[in-house]
Amino acid sequence: MSQKAILVTGGAGYIGSHVLLQLQGRGERAVVLDNLYTGFQQAVRGAPLVVGDVADQELVGRVLREHDVDTVMHFAAHTIVPESVRDPLKYYRNNTCATRSLLEACQRHGVRALVFSSTAAVYGIPAGGLAGEDTPTAPINPYGSSKLMSEWILRDLGASGALRYVSLRYFNVAGSDPQGRIGQATREATLLIKVACEAAVGKRPHVAIYGTDYATEDGTGVRDYIHVEDLARAHLDALDYLRGGGTSLVLNCGYGHGYSVRQVLQSVQRLAGAPLAIREEPRRAGDPPTLVARAQRIRSALGWQPRLDNLDAIVGSSLAWERKLLAEPWA
Repeated sequence: MSQKAILVTGGAGYIGSHVLLQLQGRGERAVVLDNLYTGFQQAVRGAPLVVGDVADQELVGRVLREHDVDTVMHFAAHTIVPESVRDPLKYYRNNTCATRSLLEACQRHGVRALVFSSTAAVYGIPAGGLAGEDTPTAPINPYGSSKLMSEWILRDLGASGALRYVSLRYFNVAGSDPQGRIGQATREATLLIKVACEAAVGKRPHVAIYGTDYATEDGTGVRDYIHVEDLARAHLDALDYLRGGGTSLVLNCGYGHGYSVRQVLQSVQRLAGAPLAIREEPRRAGDPPTLVARAQRIRSALGWQPRLDNLDAIVGSSLAWERKLLAEPWA
């Protein structure tokens, strides 16, 4: 195992903190850089936390030197699609421009490996609702575009020989640490399972279904939901792959099958033991009827094997976390 440290940018956020917990669980040395804009100090359990911005090259350079970092896992980003449409420059500044600054600092200080948090939003609305890594990228919002531009920067930097990377394109991430230590505490969250579980515990008055006339089995949108614990494990597998000398890769992170909005809400109601107040609303512009990963490549390239590919497991951990937040709110 490498004796050098791993820098986890955005490690106080939802996905970064779950990856950090798994890194700590196997004895890795990690340091977190997070501006706490959407992250929470409570999520950084025992690792050094540097409060600051990834665009601050002087700060990043100091962290890389002082902690003897040779690998970066880059999660720091804004991720709310509707907000990206309202304020696109915020997303290009924080996602694309900040990533470029981070990569320049990495190159200057000899970081040779990076795992990048990307998104299925780079695909836009793929034909047939299935997206493989070779599916044409056609993002339909600034969030997806900002991430795709970051992928391009990585691609070109990797081609120069400066570093090797794995870019992981997430599908719909949900769930929480099964032991209840951390979870998704995002303010004003927009992801369906989080929203529905908040409604189930009384934090929201209702949950909306946006579109009931899609060409799907029950008329509602279908998505590939992946448990955050399986996603976190994929990052550790990517780390091991790069340490083993693997070449740069772009990989989908999903299970390869989907659930409809109605199926998700049925699971939440069943596990909560009570009905939800559900409103049916018109379709939202740009929502694809179906978005599911072609996910064979990550299994063959990294040896990744999901362990929590079960809707009730995802919803159950989310619901347990929301109940815990009722008793112990994260400010």
